[in-house]
Amino acid sequence: MRWWLALWLAAWFTPGAHAEAQLTAGGESIDLWPQVRVLSDPTRALDLEQAVAARDRFIEPRSAYATLGLEKEVVWLRVPVAVSAGGEGMWILDIDYALLQRIDVYVMREGKVLQQATLGNGQPFASRPLRGRSHAAALEFPPGASELLVMVRVDTPGAKILPITLSRLAPFHALALREQLLQGALGCLGVVLLLYSLAQWASLRENLYLKYALLVLFSMGFSVHFFGIGEMYVWTDHQWAERHLAGVTALMAAAATALFVEDALAGDLHRWLRYALRAVAAIHGLATIAHGLDLIDVRVVAVLMTTTGLSPALMGLPGALAKWRRGDSVGAWFIAAWLGYFVASAIMVGVVRGTVGVNFWTLHSFQIGATLDMLVFMRIAVLRTAARHHDAQRAALERDTLHSLAHTDALTGLLNRRGLSEALTSALGRAVPDRILALYVLDLDGFKPVNDQFGHDVGDALLRVVAQRLRTSMRVGDGVARLGGDEFVVMAEGLTHEAQALDLGMKLLHAFQEPFTFNEKSSAVTATIGYALAPTDVADANALLKAADAAMYAGKQQGKCRLLRFGAAT
Repeated sequence: MRWWLALWLAAWFTPGAHAEAQLTAGGESIDLWPQVRVLSDPTRALDLEQAVAARDRFIEPRSAYATLGLEKEVVWLRVPVAVSAGGEGMWILDIDYALLQRIDVYVMREGKVLQQATLGNGQPFASRPLRGRSHAAALEFPPGASELLVMVRVDTPGAKILPITLSRLAPFHALALREQLLQGALGCLGVVLLLYSLAQWASLRENLYLKYALLVLFSMGFSVHFFGIGEMYVWTDHQWAERHLAGVTALMAAAATALFVEDALAGDLHRWLRYALRAVAAIHGLATIAHGLDLIDVRVVAVLMTTTGLSPALMGLPGALAKWRRGDSVGAWFIAAWLGYFVASAIMVGVVRGTVGVNFWTLHSFQIGATLDMLVFMRIAVLRTAARHHDAQRAALERDTLHSLAHTDALTGLLNRRGLSEALTSALGRAVPDRILALYVLDLDGFKPVNDQFGHDVGDALLRVVAQRLRTSMRVGDGVARLGGDEFVVMAEGLTHEAQALDLGMKLLHAFQEPFTFNEKSSAVTATIGYALAPTDVADANALLKAADAAMYAGKQQGKCRLLRFGAAT
C-alpha cells in the first residue's frame, strides 16, 4: 500500500515531459507559455551555445503565469516547436509587454541557427523587425520539422512580464489593432479630462483642478509608456524616456494624487494628515528627480510605489469616512475610487512581482483602475466646485438679506431711513441742472383716528396699502421710503424741468383721492406733500430732506391735503 502511494505521489508531483508547441494547419494563435522552460543567468556569461547545451538545467517557471517577477538576472527561455502538415510558413513571435530592454530570439534546428532577431525598447525603433508597440518578429518555420527549438534571451532591469505567443499574421494584426483602438480611446479620454480640468482651473482659479490635471497627465503618461504607445508615436528612440518614464510618471501620479486628496478633503482631515500628504508628495517628487538622474533604479521606484504609493488613500480615508457619515457624497465617491484603486494596484503589483498571472484583465488592471480614479476624481472636483458655488450663493443671499433688512422697512417693504439716505446720496451725485432730483415728503391726514378707532393692526394694514399705491403711482426706478409712523418719502430723479416735478407731485396728491380698501374695510385718508429740488433748491442730502419736510409742515399749517414746494405754495 505504501509503495503504491509513493508511486502515485511521485507521478503527481513530477513535472511531465516538456511538450512541444504544435504548429498546425488550423492553428491561428498559440500561447507558448505552457511550453516555456527557464534558465537564470546571474553571471550574464552564457552564450547561445552554452544555453542550448544546458538543456537539463531549464526548469518549469515557478512564478505565476507569463511573468517572472522582478528578477535581476538575465533569463533564457526554451520552447521546443514541432511543425505539422500545413503549419509551415510565417508565424509572428510576439511578447506583448513593451518595457523589455533587450530580447534575443533564435530559431534552431539540430544545433544550427536558422533565424535570429533582436527585439526590445533598447534597440532603435527603425531596426525592429515589426515596428509596433509590442516586441514581435516574423519567423519562418520549414515544413515537417519536429525538432525545432526557439531560444529567447531576456535582459531587462525591470519586471519580466512575458506573455509570449506565436500567431499567424491576420490574428496578430487583429489583436494589435484592438489594443491600439483601446489605447487610443483611453488616451483620448485622458486628453479630454486634461483639457477640461485646465479650462476649469483657468476660469475658476481653483487649484484642485490644476492638481487633477497633473494627476491625469502623469496617469495617462504611465499608460502610454507601459503599453508602448509613447515609443511608437511620441518619444521614439529617446533612450532617457524609455528608461525612466515608467518610474517618473508613476511617482508623479502618486504625488499629484496626494495633493488632490489633501485639497479635496481639507476641511475633514486632521492637520497632521494634511502635512503627511504633502510630505508624501514631496518624497515622490524627490524620488522622481533621483530616478531621472539615475540615482535610484526602477526597483527602488517599485518599492516606493508599493508602499508610499498607496498612502494617499490610507491617509485620506478618515476624511472620506467623515464626509460619508455627514451625508456628503464626496466621501462615498472617494471610498469607491479607493476600493477600485486598491484592487487594481494589488493585481498590478502581483503581476510585476510574479505572483499574479498575466491575462488581458491583469495586464490592464492598473490602467482600468487609473481610468476609474480619473473619472471619479473628476466627479469629486465637480461636486466640490458645486458645493463651493452653493456656499457662495448662500453667503451672497445671506448678505443681500442682511442688507435688505438693514435698508428696508419691515412693515411696508419700502426703503427705511438708512436705505433712503444711501439712495439719496447716490442720486444727488447724478443731479445736474438739466437732470433735476425731486424729493417729496408725505404725511397722512387723518391716520391717527383710524389707528385709535380700529387698532394698530388695522393701522398697519392701511400703511401697507398706502405704500403699494405710492409704488404704483411713481415711475420705474423712483424711490419710495417710509421714515416711520405715517410719514413717507418719494424720490424722483432725471427730471428735465421744474414743471415735471410739479406734475409728479400732483399725481401723488391725486393718488389719495380714492379710499383705501383693506381687510374688508375702507378708509379715506389724504396726504399733505412738501417737496424740494436739487440742485435748484439745495444740493445736500440732509438739507434737501429738511427742506421738503419744512414744506410739508407748512402745508399742514395751511390746511392739509395739499402740495407745497420749499419756498412756494400751490
